Amino acid sequence: MVGCQADEEIFDPGYEPDWAVISTVGTHSRVQEETNASGPKSPVPRGQWAFTLHLSELKSIRKSKPGLGWSYLIFITKDGVSIQALHFHRGGTKALLKALCKYVILATSPKDSRLYLVYTHDSYALSHSFDELQLFDDSSSNLVSRFLQDPYAATFGGFSKVTNFFRGALHHEDGTPQFAPGDPSTGNVEDETGFEMITCQARLGERPSVQRETAVTEQEWEQHLDPDGRVRDPTGLRRRIFAGGLSMPLRKEAWKYLLGYYAWDNSSEENKAQVRRKTDEYFRMKLQWKSVSEEQERRNSLLRGYRSLIERDVSRTDRNNKFYEGSENPGLVLLNDVLMTYCMYNFDLGYVQGMSDLLSPILYITQNEVDAFWCFCGFMELVHRNFEESQESMKRQLAQLTLLLRVLDPPLCDFLDSKESGSLCFCFRWILIWFKREFAFSEILQLWEALWTGLPCPNFHLLVACGILDAERQALMNSGFGFNEILKHINELTMKMSVEDILCRAEAIYRQLAATPDLPRNVQELLGLSEGKSPSPSTDTASSPQPLSPSQAQEMELTDSVSPSQPDSSIEILPTEEASTSQSLSP
Repeated sequence: MVGCQADEEIFDPGYEPDWAVISTVGTHSRVQEETNASGPKSPVPRGQWAFTLHLSELKSIRKSKPGLGWSYLIFITKDGVSIQALHFHRGGTKALLKALCKYVILATSPKDSRLYLVYTHDSYALSHSFDELQLFDDSSSNLVSRFLQDPYAATFGGFSKVTNFFRGALHHEDGTPQFAPGDPSTGNVEDETGFEMITCQARLGERPSVQRETAVTEQEWEQHLDPDGRVRDPTGLRRRIFAGGLSMPLRKEAWKYLLGYYAWDNSSEENKAQVRRKTDEYFRMKLQWKSVSEEQERRNSLLRGYRSLIERDVSRTDRNNKFYEGSENPGLVLLNDVLMTYCMYNFDLGYVQGMSDLLSPILYITQNEVDAFWCFCGFMELVHRNFEESQESMKRQLAQLTLLLRVLDPPLCDFLDSKESGSLCFCFRWILIWFKREFAFSEILQLWEALWTGLPCPNFHLLVACGILDAERQALMNSGFGFNEILKHINELTMKMSVEDILCRAEAIYRQLAATPDLPRNVQELLGLSEGKSPSPSTDTASSPQPLSPSQAQEMELTDSVSPSQPDSSIEILPTEEASTSQSLSP
């Protein structure tokens, strides 16, 4: 196993976390089996480390956590015996798992993403079902379609969903189903209580044309306020902001509403009282770290680490902007102080590299330390899970992006899969800091205020990512790019895209999906289109960009503690053996 090549085809069990349990059927020629069917049922050591194990006795396989040294696999038998770990010093875990998929079904445990549950095939039932259903001609080799029609899938009735990520599984090229007409077998699975067969094949209609509207002006804003300063129609005003953005002079006031600092139903006097309370609260928190002596700080490695990391990040954040240029610029001092105070506000999260990129435009617009802090807190309520050490939220959002792209453009997904880029790791930076490094500074203001409205759907930032990939589709697919060239091309898009064009594409994609009658249920839930169900946010908080007010946020408690990242504010996307995503931020 040590001799396996690390650059072998990436193993993909075919599952998407939180939605699906799927097994994969391999298409390569099967290697000769060495296990004797008449052999012993339990592991029999042949030497100090050798062992044999019949696949029928295998219950589960545990995979090592990415980033913790060499990769390893642990086989667990049905008797609860854990075989000694198999270490792979030069790759090969994916190759072994893929080979096992030829003989058994691997399904990810819903409680542990690193645990694969093992199920054996019923070879007789499988072949018998093909003969009965007559779904395939003699030349058919679509094994995924065969798997989907396997009656053995009925044993998965206890699971809520089974997602098929292979677009040609159920339909011919002309779009007609591959089921035999009137065959009663085709309804067996659908009639199963609690079982839902979901595919990513949807007949999308024509994508509508979308044009941006003019920006909301100060005069129009005033027309939305009653005599006491309350916003008469917050939903209508947010809709206008999404469609056209805000004029520059208006942003200083309007962003406070969008980020939850001001409540939409507050009067002018109530907003003034809010500012007084929040100003006192801010300076109390600022005094906490300001009053720490050098001697105290020497014994507080956490605070010392935050301070060092913030100073390093601030020194390279948007230095080409006049508001932050120069070594003695007061804007840099404010940027530093707000981030240090946020560490006092959110002890669990503290400071993680990349946060300075989120604060910079807010401070630039408000040009006020207190206002910038509370608006930043509102923004962090939307994205704070992006910065958690486990990166579970980032992995989930990349998986959701893959799901959307699979529905929208299966050929593009197939192309990326063929280039080992199907994980979309090159989109990591986009989602982490909401495209901050992809657009010009003035354009990111327009993009963020559109996302903050929470319109037209939850997780609209994922559709923005789809819009970018849609715009680059031809450049990617017609270039003959490999894995490294795709990463390079995506990174070189920085500052070369039009935010107006991308927003129009993203909204057009949403309208196209919303008008699709047979849209998969998990996509409907992701975009808030399912009837009677609240949308599933991608960050486990308020990821439909409609933040809680900072005062409400104080009452919420993070479920996971977070450690600060390594003191290096340069994030770069690099391919790794385990396809782990790395961050890329170049100043």
